[in-house]
Amino acid sequence: MKMLNDRRGVSPVITTVIIVAVGITIAIAVALWMTGLVGAFMGYEKIEVRSAFASPASGGGWTIVINYINTGSSPAKIDNVFINNIPYDQWSDVECDPDIAGGDYAPANIGVEGTITLTLSDPCTYGDQNLVSGVTVTIKLHSTGGKEYFTSVVLP
Repeated sequence: MKMLNDRRGVSPVITTVIIVAVGITIAIAVALWMTGLVGAFMGYEKIEVRSAFASPASGGGWTIVINYINTGSSPAKIDNVFINNIPYDQWSDVECDPDIAGGDYAPANIGVEGTITLTLSDPCTYGDQNLVSGVTVTIKLHSTGGKEYFTSVVLP
């Protein structure tokens, strides 16, 4: 029986080419997978206040109407409204529609306009702060995503 002394394996060059090709294929697959995975988490909220105005309320006080729209790529919820950096429910005699303090969020769906209405009594106070006619009031909308959106109105 004749021994096979002339065995040859795969050339080192071909081995290197195969390893590099497999490595590149795996890298491309991982990159495509990560792009799809990151794309799923890249939604963002962007609420724009379209208009905000104050008008005298019947029976005294004021009504502040805030119109907004979410122009982002992810739905949002407004979970609090601040008047001069103080939660609205801490002020004396302020009502909000929808009742955010009662756990009802104001929805901010993509491309859909929303409205928040604040009704303030006269006088409206918090500690030593008083809201009276002619005062500029800063309104801050706080979302469940932790973002804040500002607008200002002058009480008539």
